[in-house]
Amino acid sequence: MRILFHFWLHPFSRKVRIALAEKNLDFELKVEKIWERRTEFLAMNPAGDVPVMIEPDGTILSNSQVICEYLDEVYPEYNLMGRDPVERAETRRLVNWFDRKFNKEVTDNLFGERLMKTFLKLGEPHGPSIRAGRANIYYHLDYIGFLTERREWLAGDFFSLADISAAAHLSSIDYIGDVPWEQHPAAYKWYSAIKSRPSFQPLLEERIPGFEPVAEYARTGT
Repeated sequence: MRILFHFWLHPFSRKVRIALAEKNLDFELKVEKIWERRTEFLAMNPAGDVPVMIEPDGTILSNSQVICEYLDEVYPEYNLMGRDPVERAETRRLVNWFDRKFNKEVTDNLFGERLMKTFLKLGEPHGPSIRAGRANIYYHLDYIGFLTERREWLAGDFFSLADISAAAHLSSIDYIGDVPWEQHPAAYKWYSAIKSRPSFQPLLEERIPGFEPVAEYARTGT
């Protein structure tokens, strides 16, 4: 059985989970408390972070993008990167946008400060970071709206890893109710379509111990 080491609500782990589900690949989830720095886990991934995936043949892979591109090469029946070099380049550009820019400007400042910092007992949330995250998210939601008003999905006319990456980050922030959907109807329509996909349903059932999501988090449909 394929094994995926992950952490609750972790957007990069969620990215891999959605990709695996979209490709109809079976996998077992194992929660890895990375702050424990387990010797066995560090032997698999010296970086000490998740996600880490072990294939049935024993192949070990780490880093969400490495795992997802591996999956697209080894299990190409359902393509998540694009049909030609131009589509794949656009998908990679947008994945990088959300995994780097959005993560730094929004995810770390909202999900990281408001939930993870409290969960890990790392002190009080940093007010200026939270305010920055709440201000920055408007720009990113506007950009999602701009793209989806001109394309069927973020990278073009096909559902891709770009959509998966963006939705994975937003789902973590949506858990704490910090996504101003009412002011961004185009982005909300796009997210609702992804939220309704079978690959996304297990994420909506996930809870981080001691922290319940806002009421809207698990609701599907527009």
